[in-house]
Amino acid sequence: LVLELNQVIIPTYGTVPDQQNLHTPEWVDFDDKPDSLFFSDGQRRIDFVLVYEDESKKITHKRSDRKKHKRKRQVYESNLINNGLQLEATRSVLDDKLIFVKVHAPWEVLCTYAEVMHIKLPLQHNDLKTRDSAFNWFSRLFRVDENIIKPEQEFFTAPFQKEHLSNFYIHDKDTFFNPATRSRIVHFILSRVEYATKNNVKKFGINKLLDTGIYKAAFPLHDSNFRHLSTDPNCPSERYLLYREWAHPKNIFKLQPLDFIRKYYGEKIGIYFAWLGFYTNMLTVAAVVGVGCFLYGCLTKDNCTWSQEVCDPNIGGNIIMCPQCDKVCTYWNLTITCESSKKLCIFDSFGTLVFAVFMGIWVTLFLEFWKRRQAELEYEWDTVEYLEQEEQVRPEYEARCTHVVMNEITQQEEHVPYTACGKCIRMTFCTSAIFFWILLIIASVIGIIVYRLSVFLVFSATLSQHISGTEAISKYLTPQTATSVTASLISFVVIMILNIIYEKVAILITDFELPRTQTDYENSLTTKMFLFQFVNYYSSCFYIAFFKGKFVGHPGNPVYWLGKYRNEECDPGGCLLELTTQLAIM
Repeated sequence: LVLELNQVIIPTYGTVPDQQNLHTPEWVDFDDKPDSLFFSDGQRRIDFVLVYEDESKKITHKRSDRKKHKRKRQVYESNLINNGLQLEATRSVLDDKLIFVKVHAPWEVLCTYAEVMHIKLPLQHNDLKTRDSAFNWFSRLFRVDENIIKPEQEFFTAPFQKEHLSNFYIHDKDTFFNPATRSRIVHFILSRVEYATKNNVKKFGINKLLDTGIYKAAFPLHDSNFRHLSTDPNCPSERYLLYREWAHPKNIFKLQPLDFIRKYYGEKIGIYFAWLGFYTNMLTVAAVVGVGCFLYGCLTKDNCTWSQEVCDPNIGGNIIMCPQCDKVCTYWNLTITCESSKKLCIFDSFGTLVFAVFMGIWVTLFLEFWKRRQAELEYEWDTVEYLEQEEQVRPEYEARCTHVVMNEITQQEEHVPYTACGKCIRMTFCTSAIFFWILLIIASVIGIIVYRLSVFLVFSATLSQHISGTEAISKYLTPQTATSVTASLISFVVIMILNIIYEKVAILITDFELPRTQTDYENSLTTKMFLFQFVNYYSSCFYIAFFKGKFVGHPGNPVYWLGKYRNEECDPGGCLLELTTQLAIM
């Protein structure tokens, strides 16, 4: 694929040394058609837009930096033109420092790259008859009106090949490639075109130009404003239809027009919203069962045997408990925990047990049913995953393929970005970085535990003095409750901060790994984020559920942390109420 890109697709790959050899975009004035999706000639469609700030009007950069930025941008745009794209530049009417560069991909360029990217395109109409479901009449009540959003035609498809052009269903060259596919192809080109060479290392891609500030933005265009129809008669206003018939809150009970979403945004976004809708529907069932179990706990809390015994002055009132801390804490009566034991019975009931068993079954059913739904969509949309060798190599990977190795299977030389030793070093570094951040989370949890142990002493000594005159508050605002709530809030803040930082770190680590394909990149990043977030979100919950109150010793011989802090205990009824508080704050 690298060879094919270099020899066929990018014949002028490299910087242009002389200023006079640079190709520049056509300059036109704004045509007073804000809803237009075409160049000023009204024929060529805008497939992408690049935005930059006029270097001659910048006042924040040094003059030498402005010249370098301008040179890189000019080389980049010249190479885009050399690759067959057509550019048209227009100055902003609101801010004369901003320049909009409209990008159009002609038919030949679209065909060439569609073949390289193995894009599946329609061959002929799908004439296979489909069997209607027995529930089709019922689901029709919740579907989008077919007179507003017409059903998409179904086609047999195949990976595009220029030599078999006549076999494809080309009713109109302008609509053969839909806008989502056109933007995808143009982005593929923008990500691989060079703008500079330094120390024999090629610099390329729109992402780096955005990072360095040479361009302010790069994006495809929506076809209209989502609140009203386009004034352009050639515009179908599909975005407006999607908002009115799908995204508007009034359509909350309607089925999603997935085929239309896929047509407008592409398969990747379409499959995401298919999953999101399926997940939401399945969660509705879980929510109904969960609310039922919660109501059961509320209705039966007064009949809870052990709560009645705690609140009974003849039983709980005669039980004296040992001090929960040294020096400042005193002996206390078990009936003090009467209110918290009643609240605990809401969650620590038979209903919770039923819900836990139900969720174990629900998760399995969700995964299996989603596999069926995903397979169905993949068949309907013809998006069964390509083989690994058919997926495009990431441009960042291509640029670093400087080492030559012998493929043991094909016995042919291959270009790779690193040697076997270099790969081991990268993997060791990345794994170490992940474990470092996980250990950092565990360290933060330990810090919060120490906070709980130390602040409990403070609340035990001061809380009763400040609220002694208000009996209603003193029932609920106990030292245990105050410690639990404040520790949960601090834990929440720490989790959010670590999450924001690690998200950026995970991207840097994955970039350093240099995965070969976009799928490999996304899988690697997802694995890192999952491992981190699982530990980050649930480590404090694991501590409360499985460790807190398990190692407290016995009266006269308590266990101390760091030889200083007495290990904290659970409520006499257990730590479930505190665990519920922690999850609620999360």
